[in-house]
Amino acid sequence: MLQLTLSGAPAHGEDTPAQTPLQHLLGDGNFEIGPDYTTDPDLTDQGNPKGKSFEFEMRLADSKIFRGDDATLDPKKTVRTARKVFVYVPAAYQDGTKAPLLIIHDGPARLDLVRNALDNLTISEHPDRRLPPFIAIAVQNGGDDSYGSERGLEYDTMSDRLARFINDEVLPAVVNNSEIRAAYPNIALTDDPDGRAVMGCSSGGAAALTMGWFRPDLFRRLITYSGTFVDQQDEDAAEEANYPLGAWEYHSGKKLIENSEKKPLRIFTHVAENDLRNQDPAETYHNWVMANRRTAAALAAKDYDYRFVFSRGTRHCDQKVFKQTLADTLVWAWQGYR
Repeated sequence: MLQLTLSGAPAHGEDTPAQTPLQHLLGDGNFEIGPDYTTDPDLTDQGNPKGKSFEFEMRLADSKIFRGDDATLDPKKTVRTARKVFVYVPAAYQDGTKAPLLIIHDGPARLDLVRNALDNLTISEHPDRRLPPFIAIAVQNGGDDSYGSERGLEYDTMSDRLARFINDEVLPAVVNNSEIRAAYPNIALTDDPDGRAVMGCSSGGAAALTMGWFRPDLFRRLITYSGTFVDQQDEDAAEEANYPLGAWEYHSGKKLIENSEKKPLRIFTHVAENDLRNQDPAETYHNWVMANRRTAAALAAKDYDYRFVFSRGTRHCDQKVFKQTLADTLVWAWQGYR
C-alpha cells in the first residue's frame, strides 16, 4: 500500500500524520511521498485470472468531432490518420451487465499497470481495497503535442468537446466492435456518470479534469498526474474568449473552480517536485508545480472530494510514481461506488 506523509492541513478532520496505511488509502487531502519508491505488489502480475485485451483503430476522417482538419492546427505538425483504441475487459466482468469504465488518455499509457490492478483488486478479500470490474479503455491521441497539434486541441482546449468525442464516438465503437462482441455478445457500458472515470498524465491529466468539469453528467471520477493546468490552449481557439489562459484559469485570478457551483466530482491530482518549468514565475502561466498546488488549494477551498500527491525527487509523469501509487489511486478514485 501507499505510504503517505501528510503535507499541509489534511481534509475531513484528519489531524495527525500518524495514520495506518488503510486510513491513508481512504483519506482525502494533501499528501507527500518519496524520495524513495517501490512498486506496489498489486500493480504486478500475481497469477490471478486474466481478462481479455482488444485493439482496434478509429479513422480521424470518420469522426464528426475530431477529424484532424481544424483550422487552428499547425500544418507543420503531424496528425494521425487513425487512432488506436486499447480495451481491457477484466475477468471479473460478467457479460450482460452494465460495466463501469475508465478512460485512459494517451493510450496505451499505463494500461499495463491498470490491467494488473484489475486482476488483483477486483477479487481482493479486503472490502476497502477492492475495485469494481470496470472496463479500461485507453485511447490514443490524435498526434503531436502542444500548441497547434491535434493532441493539444483534444487535451488542452477548455470545452466539452473531448467528453463528447469519448461519449458519442469512442464508447459506441467499443461496444460495437466485432471482436469484442464475439467474446462478449451482451457487453454493455454504464451510462451512470458515477461509474465513469477518466485518467491521464500531463495534458492528458488536464483533459481528465476538463472532461468532468464541462460534462459532469458524463464523467465524475477524475485522475490527473502531472496535470498541465497551464496556459497551453491555442491562442486562436474560440475558447480563448472565455478562458484566455486555458487550463490555468482553473486556479487563476478568475478562480474558475472556487467561483463556480460545486460539481459532483471526485478528483485526484499529482505533481512532481521536479516537474516542468518548476522555477518559472507565475506570470509565465507555465509552472506545473505552482499550477497543481494552486489547483489543489482551490479544490480544498471548495470542499471537493480530492486527493493531491506531491512526489519528492521525481520528474514529469515519472514512472516511479505510477508504480508506487496507481493501485491506491484507483481504489481512492472508486471509493463510494456501488
